[in-house]
Parts: sequence; C-alpha cells; structure tokens
Amino acid sequence: MTTGQVSPVAYGILKGFERHFRHYSRITGEAQHFFEQGQWQQSRDAVRQRISIYEADLADVIGKIYQQMQPLQQPESFWVALKQHFLKLLNNHPQTELAETFYNSIIGRIFTHQKIDDNIMFVLPSRCYLAGQVRGKVVRVFDGNQTIGQAMAAIFDSYHLNIQLANKPRDIGNIDHYLRSRYSSQELQQMQSIEMLIPIFYRNQNAYLVGRICTGNDSIPFVIALMLNEHHQLYVDALLTEREDLSVLFGFARSYFLVDSQYPAEVVAFLQQLLPNKKHFELYIALGFYKHGKTVFYRNFIQHLEHSEDQLEVAPGIAGLVMAVFHLPSYGVVFKVIKDEFAESKKISREHVKHCYRMVKMHDRVGRMADTHEFANFRLPRVRLSSSLLSHLQDVAASSIELTEDEVIIKHLYIERKMTPLNIYLQQETDLAKAEAVIKDLGRCIKEIAAANIFPGDMLHKNFGVTRHGRVIFYDYDEICTMSERNFRYLPQSDDPYVLDSLSVAPDDVFPEQFEHFIVGKKPFKAMLKQHHPELMDPAYWRTLQQQIRQNRIHNVLPYPAERRFIV
Repeated sequence: MTTGQVSPVAYGILKGFERHFRHYSRITGEAQHFFEQGQWQQSRDAVRQRISIYEADLADVIGKIYQQMQPLQQPESFWVALKQHFLKLLNNHPQTELAETFYNSIIGRIFTHQKIDDNIMFVLPSRCYLAGQVRGKVVRVFDGNQTIGQAMAAIFDSYHLNIQLANKPRDIGNIDHYLRSRYSSQELQQMQSIEMLIPIFYRNQNAYLVGRICTGNDSIPFVIALMLNEHHQLYVDALLTEREDLSVLFGFARSYFLVDSQYPAEVVAFLQQLLPNKKHFELYIALGFYKHGKTVFYRNFIQHLEHSEDQLEVAPGIAGLVMAVFHLPSYGVVFKVIKDEFAESKKISREHVKHCYRMVKMHDRVGRMADTHEFANFRLPRVRLSSSLLSHLQDVAASSIELTEDEVIIKHLYIERKMTPLNIYLQQETDLAKAEAVIKDLGRCIKEIAAANIFPGDMLHKNFGVTRHGRVIFYDYDEICTMSERNFRYLPQSDDPYVLDSLSVAPDDVFPEQFEHFIVGKKPFKAMLKQHHPELMDPAYWRTLQQQIRQNRIHNVLPYPAERRFIV
C-alpha cells in the first residue's frame, strides 16, 4: 500500500465533507430571509431539509469510494494510513471536529458500524479545541463604559438585518427598564463590556441575539428575542438573562436553531460560558449539528463509564409495551430498545415505531417532545450491565442484542434525555400546589403538541416526563400521528346503558370525552385537569385545531414564559 493509494480517498472524503457543509450552510443562510419575510413554513422546511441532507451527502461520498476501490478488501493498514492522511489534511481546518464526525460516518457505513477502533476512526478527538482561537470571527465586543441605551443602540446597529426595529427607542427603553429593575445600580456600574455572538439564531417565528454582559469576574447571560408583529414590523419581544430561561431556550425538546457560522466550535465554546451546565454535545445538537452531537455524546459517555462504578439497570417506571428502557443512574440519559414482540393491544410493527421516531426528529417539537438519537451497534461493557437488565434484554429484545465475552452490542438503540416519569412524580410529590402546577402544564403540553399537528395517541401519564425545571415533556412516540389522521367524535347521548356497546368505532375514531378517564389516574388529578383544561375533553376543540392546521395557521410556541415578554 502506498501513499498514492490513500491520498485520493482521504482527499475525496474531505471534499465530500466540504460540499456537505456548503450545502448545510446554504440552507441555514436562508433563515434570515425567511424570518424577514415571515415565511414560517419555509423556515420549518429548512430545518427538516438540513437533517435529511447528511445521509444523502454521505452516500454520495461512499459511492465514489466504491468507484475507486473495493473498501472491504483493503487491509487494516490501509484504514490506519487513511486516518493519518486525513488528519494531515485537516490542519487548521475551521470545521475540524465536524469533518472528523463525517469521516467516522463514512467508516461506520462501510463497516456497518462493526469497527469502533480509534486506529481507523476518530473515536477520540484528534486534538483538544482551545476556545478563543478565532473568537474575533464569531464575537463582537461593545464598550461597557457607556449607558445601557447607548450600548443597546450600538448592538442593534451592528446586525445587518434588512428590516429595522420599528420603534427602537421603545425597545431600548424596555431593555433598559428590565435591567435596572433586575440588577442593582452597583451591579450595572461594574459592566465592563458586552460580548455578542455575530451569528443570529433563528427558530420558528423568532430571531435571537445572544451574548453576555461582562462584570469583572462574572457575567450575565443576555439574549434578545426579536419578532415581527401583525404589521410585519420588527420589535423586541423579550430579554432573557436567567440561566434557567436560556437552558429551556436551548433545551432538548425544541427544534434545532438555524445559525450560520463557519466556526461552530467557537460558537459552542461561547455558549458553554453562558450555560456551564449544558454538555458540549447538547449545544452542538441545539445548533443543528446533531450527528456531531452524537459523536460527542458517545465520547462523553465512555469517559463517564471510566470514572463511575454504578451499573446499567432497568429504568424506573411502568414498563412500556413497545420499548425496553434502561439507564445508568449516574448519567442523564435513558436507552430505549424496541422489543421483539409487542403486547396484543399494540397493533403496530417495528418499522412503524421507527417511522414515528423519525417523524418526531423531523417535526417541530415545540418544547414538548424529547429529541431522540438513533445508534447502530452501540457497545457497552458487559460488566456494567446488571444481571437483571441483561436477563431482561435477552428476554424481550434478543434480536437486538449481541453478546461477546466483554461487551453487549445493541444493534439498534435510541437515547433520550432522562426525566422523572409523570406518574412517579405525582406519586412522590406531597405538595399539592406543585402537583397541580404539573397537571396544568400537562394540559398545555398536550395542547401545544396538537397545535403543532401531532396527535400524541397514547396519552397515559406514564408516557410524559417532568424536567428539572418542572416542564412536562412527551416521550413515547409509538402511537403518534398527524392530527388529520384522526376523527374526533362525540359519544352518543342516550339513557340506554348499553348504547356504547353497540357504537360503531373505526380505527381512526377518537372520543375526547373519555380522555379524563385515562390521562391521569387519581380522582383529584382528573379534577385538576378538567378544571384547567376542560376543552381537551371536547371534540369541538380538536376539530377546531384540525381546521386551523388545514388552513396552515402555524402556532408559535414561545420558548420563554409569558411574563418575560415586553408590552408593546
């Protein structure tokens, strides 16, 4: 084997990645136009398109490799040399980390994810990224030795939107008033500078200017939320400075941002300073680099295994009829494996389940549906699985499990953020006011999912989770469908106690009046749900939503509390 044999393949992979990134950036770059024109459906389509192009661009590169040679006939020394040559080509590349993940995807596809070897792929990163190397290309710094109004005016003038604030003095005044009401004069006098990310963050019907106020050894997160009013005029809708609000804004239950930057590692490094509790993989995923987010997650998880001793075990909660779910108690995700056989009540197939999870991946999750990430041939140290978990997986998902002497290989796996199952939360919560707040949020969750054109299907409370912020999130997708696929019907009105027995029911029929009997179990919780959300039990409510969806009326679910909004 010679360098001449390796070089064209390595070069072809890099060029393939760069074509992909240009493709990705071209789609992302349209976000500003969509926002300025109020083209909300096109913006959502761009998010879906950006997810789809990865596999297509990957297949194009792999096809070219097969035109050059027979990959599976090459000795291992070829792949070792290929990685080293590719690494040399990446010297000073602005997207090194993303290119390494693209390379990993090539190797994974060729070897059907059977070879997880750092000698031939980037199981570990090739280098440690040091934040600040190109900081000036993604961060703009404003002088803090001026009034808040002066600083805000300079910030707004620095962003080159084709539509300007309709009432800049009012918007700057709202920001000034908020900061002075939230922070003391002494804190504001310590302001040394304001650092703002140059890229604008677009999602749904909002644009966000993201930065921080630097005050000596500390900093205040600083996010300006922009919107268009009914007259197509630009205004500041909110200012977010609480880290909890930012955590929700960049949360795992929302669609990916459209953020156009040639230096994603530097953007992520800046965001990490604003959100130190967010892991790197979560921030990459929030920016839309979900494939690289999976890579960083795997590295983080392997590192966590090396520094922990607890065992993987069956996740707490009521066992699902479709998924076997397990977790590592010391780590913040759950692992989901499709069972070999489903209960008789589940008239669905394995492919249907996969379709539903792909559907949620591509859909606007409106902050109410957990993002999931799919893995093939995920390897776990056998010694870290409890005997009860291993026995359980062999019993219910044997076709998805392969055992070696040292490893358990799961052929198809989903990971999802860990939450407290709602049924467990309600069992454990002794504060009735907190329980009622969660029940109230459960109703909002169902409504927002439905308004986004998803009917949750199985709405038992065990299929919802509660985050550490007290938000209710849906996470069981095997029975979801679009709203148009269901027929919402009234129950017949009759004194005959047997009339329901003779009711003709089609597979797509749904009777909302029965929801109260199964969404939550205990009578007090049923009463709370009916009190706060009586319309959920009314077929007319669901039919109205269907009509709005048919009219393409897009419901904008804001990722921050209503009380954060300015009155304009």
